[in-house]
Amino acid sequence: MVRHLLAAGIVFALTSGVGAAEPAEIKIGYLRLPEIKATISLLDVQSDNDGIAGARLAIEDNNTTGRFLNQRFLLEDIRLKATDNIADVVTALPERGISIAIADLPADALLKAADAGREQGLLILNAAAIDDRLREEDCRANVIHVAPTRSMLADGLAQYLVWKKWQRWLLVVGEHPKDKLLANALRRAAKRFGARIVQERVFEDTGGARRTDSGIVQVQRQIPLFTQSAPAYDVLVAADESEVFAGYLPYRTRDPRPVAGSAGLIPKSWDPAHDQWGANQLQNRFVAMFHRRMNAHDGQAWAAARMIGEAATRTNAADPKTMLDFLKGPEFTLAAFKGQGLTLRDWNLQLRQPILLSDGRVIVSVSPQEGFLHQFSDLDTLGFDRPETKCRLK
Repeated sequence: MVRHLLAAGIVFALTSGVGAAEPAEIKIGYLRLPEIKATISLLDVQSDNDGIAGARLAIEDNNTTGRFLNQRFLLEDIRLKATDNIADVVTALPERGISIAIADLPADALLKAADAGREQGLLILNAAAIDDRLREEDCRANVIHVAPTRSMLADGLAQYLVWKKWQRWLLVVGEHPKDKLLANALRRAAKRFGARIVQERVFEDTGGARRTDSGIVQVQRQIPLFTQSAPAYDVLVAADESEVFAGYLPYRTRDPRPVAGSAGLIPKSWDPAHDQWGANQLQNRFVAMFHRRMNAHDGQAWAAARMIGEAATRTNAADPKTMLDFLKGPEFTLAAFKGQGLTLRDWNLQLRQPILLSDGRVIVSVSPQEGFLHQFSDLDTLGFDRPETKCRLK
């Protein structure tokens, strides 16, 4: 009798295994256009897997849950060249079984990808471009923005400086277009939170190899001269996304003042030093997998891939429209090791998130700061709020 029961159990197990449904595959494209960027510090030189490493870690997280729901997440690295026609690449994604993509692209390339993918119903999660215009004048209904905006980063920094009563700013701006966009965000933040820019100075990019034997001597003489005779100020705020000069400012200014913005105290979405609210376990898993620390670029890509996983898990669906509807709705919250759940602004599809303020060694503070209140969410004190938006999703 026992022998017959065992035999029946084995047959049942074998036949049930044969009849089990294959996992539903959710294939995610990772569109990236690698950008060679000169940096002042060797520590800031980008890795070849910068950004996509975070997405790969999130795919592992997604599949841990997906096994219980018969879902399998796949990530395809689509590495573009500057000569590629991005519209053609995006139009061909459905043939590869991809209807959701994480975009690691500059602003103009992202817009081309979004417009090309609209007809195919492609959902894009922006994990890199911080331009405010992508959420305002040039917003798209099929693009979710995981990366924070310049205005969110500037507001997060400004709140802390004002909280510290460092309200008089010497603003130093680089010559390049991105530097000027960051300067605009910092001016807006100063006006919004009650700081005062006592003077602005432009730092000219004269080129040259600063990592030469004479570079330190040259900079040590140049920066005090550049910052002398300034009106009384509490903090020097640098707008230098191009990484031409800001890294040279701390400890070299004519007057002994703190530096913030693009150097010194820097606003970020994520930082290698972040270890609060359980972040240390995520950091340790990242280091174990990639043998380096997790930066803001990685963190944004991780969050993008986790949002896809969360939407697929909660809706038990794989189509972009269902996922987008869920992510825009009140039920979505992303646990991202930043002290509170992250949600999506339905008016411009920007992910709400705290801004970390890092000095390169530790997290000094996290914005929004105490006392900066909002009737709906304190996170909406960072960046453009609903009444200010110019976005008309299309």
